[in-house]
Amino acid sequence: MKAVAVLPGQPNSVHLRELPSPTLSDQPHPHVCRIPEGRSVLVKVLRVGVDATDREINEALYGNAPPGGDFLVIGHESFGQVVEVGDKVTEVRPGDYVSCTVRRPGGSIFDLIGRNDVTSEETYYERGINLCHGYMAEYFVDDAEYIVRVPVGLKHLGVLAEPASVCAKALEQAYLAQERLQVWEPRRAFVLGAGQIGLLATMMLRLRGLEVYTIASSPPPNLKAELAESYGATYVSTRQTPLPELTRKVGKPDLIFEATGNAELCFRAMEVLAHNGVLVWTSITGGKHEVTIDAAKINLEWVLGNKLLVSSVNGNRRHFDLGIQALAHGEMAYPGVTERILTHPVDGLDHYKEMMHLLEENKALKVFVNVS
Repeated sequence: MKAVAVLPGQPNSVHLRELPSPTLSDQPHPHVCRIPEGRSVLVKVLRVGVDATDREINEALYGNAPPGGDFLVIGHESFGQVVEVGDKVTEVRPGDYVSCTVRRPGGSIFDLIGRNDVTSEETYYERGINLCHGYMAEYFVDDAEYIVRVPVGLKHLGVLAEPASVCAKALEQAYLAQERLQVWEPRRAFVLGAGQIGLLATMMLRLRGLEVYTIASSPPPNLKAELAESYGATYVSTRQTPLPELTRKVGKPDLIFEATGNAELCFRAMEVLAHNGVLVWTSITGGKHEVTIDAAKINLEWVLGNKLLVSSVNGNRRHFDLGIQALAHGEMAYPGVTERILTHPVDGLDHYKEMMHLLEENKALKVFVNVS
């Protein structure tokens, strides 16, 4: 079968290669976790979403091949159809549409109780990212434990299951943490960033009934503004209205969902959060970026204002279910809006160079590959 891979550590090494087609008897991650007998699921890949993570892995900023190999099949946002299942699998059956979680368990207590998304180990295992092959291939096999069914009515959004799980988990973590206040009724939210994560977070916060301001740099009119406003949010360009000015106009937010990839904005958000508010970081910012802030003022306001910072990454099976539920509710509340996030299809694995060019150009809202 065809697959798209990189040679970790070698910049711009993305390439097409031929691999044996997997079978139910294969063990995709023998170095970290083995599939119990009868629990394998063989999936035909239909679509794979790609994002900045795939671009940065190709730039050799991070990513590692599975032990004993020199290449890594990329792609961590999967959507496919079940071809065959083991005799002990009851969760899915052939013909079902599915996605698959990304992280695989290590040996910490969190991994052992099914919370590998919050492993305490320094080494982590993620399909298509670190030490485990990804989904950018014609087929894959994995444990039914990590296979998540996508309702047939949502198959047009199935490739968004992974990013939706990230948003669903981040918001769940924020609300769980705020139970410390006993009574917390957020009314206003700022979403920093209007990429796929920012827009999905906008949708989920609107479904919770919050007044949402989706904040990005580009002035409207543009597609991101249209989508945010179609969800019932207010789109704000920081080039026209800087964050402090927006806060003076509309008031401080009870919740800030950061999804920009900009290290400075991660910290600037601390300056505008309301008392008893929560700031959620979902970005992974690499490189070096020094920021000058009034640390004493932030310290004073955060301590006296009972403010909270929560970081969130990855998601487990339950978060995938929550994300898929949110996509379904979003389709009912805002029909046809979420599908417009899927802006740039690439037809076939053979066109991996086009895929990578779109990522490097950084102008596409969402790039995805139609594998089959």
